[in-house]
Amino acid sequence: MAYPLALLVWLRTFEASARHLSFAQAAQELGLTPATVSQQIKALESHLGFALFERLPRGVRLTTVGRAYAPAVRKALDELSVATVGLFGSSGRRSLTIRCSVSFAALCLSPRLEAFRTAHPDIGLRVYSSIWSDDLDDDRIDLDIRYGDGRWDGFDVEPLSAPVSVPVCPPDTRFGDDPASDLLPIVARRPIHILGCENLWIDLSRKLGWPEGSIDGGVSVDTSVIALEMVAAGIGSAMISRDLTLLHAAAGRVMVPPGIALRHDQRHFLLTPRRGRHPSADVLLLRDWLLRTFRTGLQA
Repeated sequence: MAYPLALLVWLRTFEASARHLSFAQAAQELGLTPATVSQQIKALESHLGFALFERLPRGVRLTTVGRAYAPAVRKALDELSVATVGLFGSSGRRSLTIRCSVSFAALCLSPRLEAFRTAHPDIGLRVYSSIWSDDLDDDRIDLDIRYGDGRWDGFDVEPLSAPVSVPVCPPDTRFGDDPASDLLPIVARRPIHILGCENLWIDLSRKLGWPEGSIDGGVSVDTSVIALEMVAAGIGSAMISRDLTLLHAAAGRVMVPPGIALRHDQRHFLLTPRRGRHPSADVLLLRDWLLRTFRTGLQA
C-alpha cells in the first residue's frame, strides 16, 4: 500500500498535538504556525474519516478514536526514528545521560554497555550515580533507572528486572538436600542487611518457616554492591535483588542456595521523563536497547 508523504507529516503533527493537547504548543515544537497545525489535523481527519480532536473554547481534547490512535502513532514514529538512527547513525554527535544507583551501574550496566558503544560509537554516554542526583538538574537526565514499586509521576515507566531477591552466601558455603535448613544457621550467624531492604530477611524467614527472631543483629550497609563484596569476603550473607547477583554468582564469588527465592513488589525500572518535547531518536534507541538487553531478567 502506498502512503503519501503528507500523511507522515500529518501523523507527526497529530502525535505532537495529542501529547501537548494543544495545537499552539505543538506548533511551537514543530516550528509551524497554529493555523498550519490545525489544517494538517483537519487533513488527517478527512483522510481517516474520523474526528481525532474535539475543538473546545480553550484548547482541544482527544476524541475516543484519537485516544485510541495516539499510542499506536507514537509507537510507529518511535520505531521509525530508532530504525533510522540504527541504520544511518545519529544526525550529529550527542551525549546521553543515564542516572542509576551505584550498584546497578557497577553490577548490571557496566558489563553490558560496551555492546551499545560498539554498535553506536557516534552516541556519547554519561552515567551519573543517584548519589549525585541532588547536584544534577532533572532536565539533563535522558533516562533514569530506579529501584522501587514503579510508581513515579512524570515518567513513562517500564520494568527492567523481575521482582525477586535471593540469599547470597560466602563462596565456600555448601548446601545439601535441604537448602532451607542448611541456610538458617549460616544466615543467623552473620546476617548482612541493606538499608531500605531490611524486611527481606524477615519475609524470607516467614516463607521458609524459620522461628521468629532468627535473623537478628549483623551488619548494615547502604548499597547492594558493598553487601556483595562483604559476602564474597566471607563476612556474612545478604538478601539481594537477583539481577544484581548474577556476575558474582557466575564468577563463583558468592553462593546462591538452589531453589530459594523471594518474590516481592520491588524491581528495577527504566524511566523516560515526560517533557514537552518528544524524546530524541538517540534516546529512543538507547531506551529500546536497554529494554532488549535486560528483558531476560523479567523471566522470574
